[in-house]
Amino acid sequence: MNRVLLFFTFSAVCAGFWACQGDTPPVSTDSQGMTRETPSPTYTDVEPRQPRASAGNFENLIADFESNDRVIWQKPGMVISLLGDLEGKTVADIGAGSGYFTFRLVPRAKKVIGVDIDPRFINFMDSVKVRLPEQFRDRFESRLAKPDDPMLKPNEADAVIMVNTYGYIENRVKYLQTLSNGMSPGGVLLIIDFKKNSLPVGPDDEFKVALSQVERELKAGGFEISKTDNEALDYQYIVLAVKPKPSSQ
Repeated sequence: MNRVLLFFTFSAVCAGFWACQGDTPPVSTDSQGMTRETPSPTYTDVEPRQPRASAGNFENLIADFESNDRVIWQKPGMVISLLGDLEGKTVADIGAGSGYFTFRLVPRAKKVIGVDIDPRFINFMDSVKVRLPEQFRDRFESRLAKPDDPMLKPNEADAVIMVNTYGYIENRVKYLQTLSNGMSPGGVLLIIDFKKNSLPVGPDDEFKVALSQVERELKAGGFEISKTDNEALDYQYIVLAVKPKPSSQ
């Protein structure tokens, strides 16, 4: 990866991590050796490309995932809060990519598994892991998955987050059933994906799934829907579902 792009990408990932810690990212140093805080970017036309639907090399995909614009429309802090208290819990981030949400979750959970089917993203997340504060490194694990299987152990995850990924899954009902096996009873599944209409961001229509269809597929996959929200995010809908607990005998 280009060294300059790699530096700025790591800076973006670390900034997201420190934001979850309630601290500010490290200051930068200018050409004259003076330290200064990184200025807040000015946002005008927010039109980031979506890496899973765009052409280009891996460096461009990473840059897209970690775009400064994304925090405006993705609202990662609000999204993560929907999972509730994660202390003592294991969270799986399905379709983790560069770890945009994965590393924001690490300070909050007992363990976070960054799951992706692309070995390049697995390698990238592993390279970020070594830059985490030592006390958080053991909380993170990357995991190479299969297109039809997230490769979770039975009952392993207490919570699962799936952001900008659902529309790329084939045979989704079967996938959800497999995913359910890797979740503990009562575990929550949070799906965030793009609304099926004309948007300034997001993938082509072929990779968008209507909210009503997501609800039907979740029910067919054995989940109970606890919340849907089509308004909180400008370009995306939110679905919160639960793996039912076994009925008491």
